[in-house]
Amino acid sequence: MSDTATRRRGQSVFDRLESLLPRVQKPIQYVGGELGAVTKQWDDAAVRWALMYPDAYEVGQPNQGVQILYEVLNEQPDVLAERTYSVWPDMEALLREHRVPQFTVDAHRPVGDFDLFGVSFSTELGYTNLLTALDLAGIPLHAADRDDSQPIVLAGGHAAFNPEPIADFLDAAVLGDGEEAVLEITDIVRAFKAEGSPGGRDELLLRLARTESVYVPRFYDVEYLPDGRIQRIVPNRPDVPFRVHKRTTMDLDAWPYPKKPLVPLAETVHERYAVEIFRGCTRGCRFCQAGMITRPVRERSITTIGDMVENGLKESGFNEVGLLSLSSADHSEIGAVAHGLADRYQGSNVSLSLPSTRVDAFNVELAEELARNGRRTGLTFAPEGGSERIRKVINKMVTEDDLIRTVVTAYSGGWRQVKLYFMCGLPTETDEDVLQIADLAHRVITTGRETTGSKDIRCTVSIGGFVPKAHTPFQWAAMADPETIDRRLKALRDAINSNRSLGRAIGYRYHDGRPSHIEGLLSRGDRRVGRVIEHVWRDGGRFDGWSEHFSYDRWVAACDAELPALGVSLAWYTTRERQQAEVLPWDHLDSGLDPDWLWADWQDALSEVEQDDCRWTPCFDCGVCPSLDTEIQIGPTGRKLLPLTVLFSSTGES
Repeated sequence: MSDTATRRRGQSVFDRLESLLPRVQKPIQYVGGELGAVTKQWDDAAVRWALMYPDAYEVGQPNQGVQILYEVLNEQPDVLAERTYSVWPDMEALLREHRVPQFTVDAHRPVGDFDLFGVSFSTELGYTNLLTALDLAGIPLHAADRDDSQPIVLAGGHAAFNPEPIADFLDAAVLGDGEEAVLEITDIVRAFKAEGSPGGRDELLLRLARTESVYVPRFYDVEYLPDGRIQRIVPNRPDVPFRVHKRTTMDLDAWPYPKKPLVPLAETVHERYAVEIFRGCTRGCRFCQAGMITRPVRERSITTIGDMVENGLKESGFNEVGLLSLSSADHSEIGAVAHGLADRYQGSNVSLSLPSTRVDAFNVELAEELARNGRRTGLTFAPEGGSERIRKVINKMVTEDDLIRTVVTAYSGGWRQVKLYFMCGLPTETDEDVLQIADLAHRVITTGRETTGSKDIRCTVSIGGFVPKAHTPFQWAAMADPETIDRRLKALRDAINSNRSLGRAIGYRYHDGRPSHIEGLLSRGDRRVGRVIEHVWRDGGRFDGWSEHFSYDRWVAACDAELPALGVSLAWYTTRERQQAEVLPWDHLDSGLDPDWLWADWQDALSEVEQDDCRWTPCFDCGVCPSLDTEIQIGPTGRKLLPLTVLFSSTGES
């Protein structure tokens, strides 16, 4: 869609965009200029990146991964990095009508002009938004149709650990941590351009593939068996690796990003300074892809956390600090971190928060420290399964008594609202496993009232649909069909409300089984699913992660139109259990986990056998540390977080 013949590369399109802004909802999301944003001269840059989170600005702008890469790249003197987000359908229509291309929010440059277009996927339901951005940018949807003038399209993020459903649309994918990976890719592109781009696009992709940590789908062929299963995935040239390995950034203290957080102009889902206090998780929840693919555990030191908070608040003006990780209360010095930060900001307007707390890691002292400067908001716990049996299956080692004891401790400490998160459709799940969620919620309210002597006790039960993910022990599992999920969710609602006195104190939120069903198609799909994604997109599919835009019927119709000729179906990808000998679409992509260990853990799940956390027990041979030459890095460090002392004179000058 871009008018490259009538303008120079890198020229802003804001003069054409500005007149469209009054005609769309929330025009400020397209304006840019946020505190912390960076704008560089186009001609001063040797390598130029456009970074995208494929969702609306309000969701994508706070994304920690994009913000970190944006800052890491822009710290390089000869590198330019700008951001772009998915435009809402009203803006998309106007861009098409007026032939304005997909643009960055920093300098409003056409995305198609950049050297690299990096897209970070945290969920597969953003795939149709990728196609919209490519089309608006004037970049051919299919990688095979692109020429040397168009950017290299790379995927990253958790969904990139199985990029096969979008392989036809990608030039490359990066597995794992991005901080060092983007700098290595930048070095390769810089050298390639300095040499005069010999061999064109194919040669550049070959140089990336030779790193063994960048996956280039065009260099791999997929062969299928008559029954639809994959026979093998092999390189189609001798100079690319058989397996591509994930990147792991080990010393997080050496990467204290973001240093200058972006402060949004428009309202976003999170408006806080977020510090990732550690990366990785070894709790071993069998459904959790994030925990599996980010191993090993690497903690930031207490002093680095303190320095990041101090600097981030100064640079941003935020008054909330989120201490983030997959299980933040598991940081070996979380008590000292919370106490030190609470002391430091005592009497200020700065509040601290944890996104969620494990039932068996919660204590009231930690919660008191977090609430010292702020109001007591609700606490969130994630038992995940309603019965102790199903919690053994998923390796969520929490008993009902543990949960009741923790929740009652919170109520006794002054909290009045607790949110409990569960999943429906887990492997081996029965109706009774789900209905026990109602019993558990009733017991929470009853015990809370008895302990506190107050009826002002509330509990919210939130239910999500289980989706099997690549590189987890459940990657072989069959999904429950949407009808089964919806029937169980309705029965659970009725069970919660069967006791009116208790039911009135219990909120019930759930997602029906249909979006999860499609996410399951995309999470374990192969290259043939790309036809379905493109069909859905051409039929109007946009923002599939938003309930008001998602259309299950559209996805089913696309599957019915595209898959039968290939000998597969929606059910084949979702409700079918895989066997150990089956070649999985991501088997050539190495997350560090030993496939035999994953299979053994899947068998343990079926036998309801739990697995310990290897942070505190001997190694149980998941494979990550020896295969990636890494190791678990945890404290305590023995260092202390000292309070800041700022003295003010009577004149108000410090």
